[in-house]
Amino acid sequence: MQFTDAVTVAGTRRTGDGYLVATAKCVRAGIQLYTGDELGKPEMKIVRVYRPAEEVFAKDSLQSFSHAPITIDHPTEQVTADNWKALSVGEVSTAAKQVGDWVELPLIFKDAAAIGQIEGGKRELSAGYIADFDFTAGVTPDGQPYDAVQRSIRINHLALVDKARAGSQARVGDSAGKWGAAPITPTPEKETRAMSDALRTVVVDGLSVQTTDQGAQAIEKLQKALADSAANIAKLTADHADAVAKKDEEIGTLKADKKKLEDAAPKPADIDRMVADRVALVTAAKAVDEKIVTDGKSDAEIRKAVVTARLGDEAVKDVSEAEITGMFKALTKDAKPNDSVRDALRTQDHSIVANDAWAEGVFAAAGVSVKKGA
Repeated sequence: MQFTDAVTVAGTRRTGDGYLVATAKCVRAGIQLYTGDELGKPEMKIVRVYRPAEEVFAKDSLQSFSHAPITIDHPTEQVTADNWKALSVGEVSTAAKQVGDWVELPLIFKDAAAIGQIEGGKRELSAGYIADFDFTAGVTPDGQPYDAVQRSIRINHLALVDKARAGSQARVGDSAGKWGAAPITPTPEKETRAMSDALRTVVVDGLSVQTTDQGAQAIEKLQKALADSAANIAKLTADHADAVAKKDEEIGTLKADKKKLEDAAPKPADIDRMVADRVALVTAAKAVDEKIVTDGKSDAEIRKAVVTARLGDEAVKDVSEAEITGMFKALTKDAKPNDSVRDALRTQDHSIVANDAWAEGVFAAAGVSVKKGA
């Protein structure tokens, strides 16, 4: 795609042969504004075009300035060997070089008519160049958003033009539109209007804010991140509330179970009664048969053992526990508790002289150890 860019010729001087020597800064790095129509993008009012420094000051790009022809106004076609003689009034005399963000050019004007126009006030110099155009939006290293990038910049010619329509470093002369797209460097009033056309309106916290496409994208991304964060916090809060509710339910269940266990636990009076009943049961069983094992046995097992001991296995076969209880009560109704001393006295030979030996025999028979002098 063909482009133009304008600057003012400065530092002029005449040579002994009448030529005019000058310097000019032409083509700079950074962002330029173009109308969308000029770049084949009628749907875009303003297109922000980024010229990276590495493209502007690339070796091949700077070398393309060397001996580039100078014309009066922009021709309607590229300057070539076929039309150079008819169009050229001078040239870039030596190598171009980088000065800050600009390309500085040493110029020599050799045509008397062109020199006369310069001295008469026609001092705008516009670069006519060819560049590849990449409509890929992005942000410059210093944070400026752009819509497209210029690459592979190659100079075709420099044109001496009248004062640019938007200033000495803005739009080139009247013939600029015939050769290529020209950048716009608006006056403050036009800059406000141009930038306004390129802005989008987004709503932030209920307020309408104007910003660039990239700014709007950044805001929308942040708004989405905030919304996602708020949703995540709400979910975490709800999950926490559910977890607390479940724990509270578990605590309530444990409290109820604890109360049930406490209510079901035997009271001291119940324990006393159970102990007394157990002692009575064991005593009654032993009264029937001293050999009956009661340790580790349930009450039902003890009653069954007593009935079996007295009535045999057939008596407890295929009978209910209630029947066994009835038989146990009948068997133990008149049973007397064992009394070892009484039994020993009853079985002792009373012909024995009542002396120490007899007494010891009685107590020994009762299972009682008696030591003298104790």
